[in-house]
Amino acid sequence: MRHIHTKTRVLLAFAASLAIISPSPARAADGEDYSVKPTAPVSQTTQLSSSAPSMEMPEIKYELGKQPLKQHPGGASNEATALNFPISKGLAGVSMFLKPGALRELHWHANAAEWAYVINGHCRITIIDPEGHKEIKDFGPGDVWYFPRGHGHSIQGIGPEECHFILVFDSGYFSEFATFSASDWIAQTPSEVLAKNFGMSASAFKDFPKKEVYISQGPVPTALPSDPPPDSDNPPPLTHKFSLGGKIPTVTAGGSMTLVDQKQFPISTTMSGAILKMKPYAMRQLHWHPNADEWQYYIKGRARMTVFGSQGRKITREFGPGDVGYVPMGYGHYLETVGNEECEMLAVFNSGTYQEISLSEWLANTPKQLLETNFGVSPSIIDSLRKGAGLFSKPMGPVSIPNE
Repeated sequence: MRHIHTKTRVLLAFAASLAIISPSPARAADGEDYSVKPTAPVSQTTQLSSSAPSMEMPEIKYELGKQPLKQHPGGASNEATALNFPISKGLAGVSMFLKPGALRELHWHANAAEWAYVINGHCRITIIDPEGHKEIKDFGPGDVWYFPRGHGHSIQGIGPEECHFILVFDSGYFSEFATFSASDWIAQTPSEVLAKNFGMSASAFKDFPKKEVYISQGPVPTALPSDPPPDSDNPPPLTHKFSLGGKIPTVTAGGSMTLVDQKQFPISTTMSGAILKMKPYAMRQLHWHPNADEWQYYIKGRARMTVFGSQGRKITREFGPGDVGYVPMGYGHYLETVGNEECEMLAVFNSGTYQEISLSEWLANTPKQLLETNFGVSPSIIDSLRKGAGLFSKPMGPVSIPNE
């Protein structure tokens, strides 16, 4: 009887292995790719070549906006890190909301720098660096800040409406365990030690919070003075603020891109970012980033992104407001708008220097005869290939796909 069970287990294991190595349903027996065409409805499945059955593409989409918010007095947040979005090893992100007067308390990050973009509302940041320089600045929609790793800072909503901003960190393993809060440290320190440190009585600390505050609700702060009083300021040599929304974008027929990296924002040595706006039926053309991962947050509209992972592998997903996308360094990708609305997206990179290579630009700068040899097509086709633009395609309008 034991012998029969052993045979049964072997047969079941063999059958399972056949199921694993069978070709993807998106590819027909003749090898032709029947995966979703760019203008057809998107299937939320990974599209693989039968030549690489055991090398699945990682998931590139995380619905951050649909996740429960961690609620606090005066604010709320949720996050996408490598723990809940495994592909996101190089970058992590937090969506945070602060009501007027709400304070994201004094804290620092031990394992990551912080790059942020304000979507709605207004807030005030305070920061101190290792040389004792301080900066206090107000931020509004379109503004960006950057805090180097380990620099102490806080964020407060200043009204009149709720402030919503996106925080991006240059480590996918950013977490609260590597975020150190002032209230938590004081709560964990004996009052006698605090008394020695601050030259106060131990009883002075009896009413301090007994655990981390994180976000607290307070009054709306007063307006900053236009000119600080004499001998009251110690500004850093490099500002932590950049007005990305005020920068002149690069504009094409299909959309616009507004970029900031270390060249324009010198303190941002480890991260860069951009706002992309794509017109309906336009496409962010095929390209890759040789020096950085790309973390995306979709602000409005819808777009479809396909990521190419070599060896016949690709994955396509559709994104809408609140969704996060991710492209590992060096992976080819492109985006297409979905529907009749403009798509607006924030893209952040874990390098202070922005780099991009587009397929169109590469072909345009490659000798014609070499391309004819590479692709085996006619010279007239090669001439057309070498005339392509590199950033956005022109809006093409909806295209119907005949039944196959």
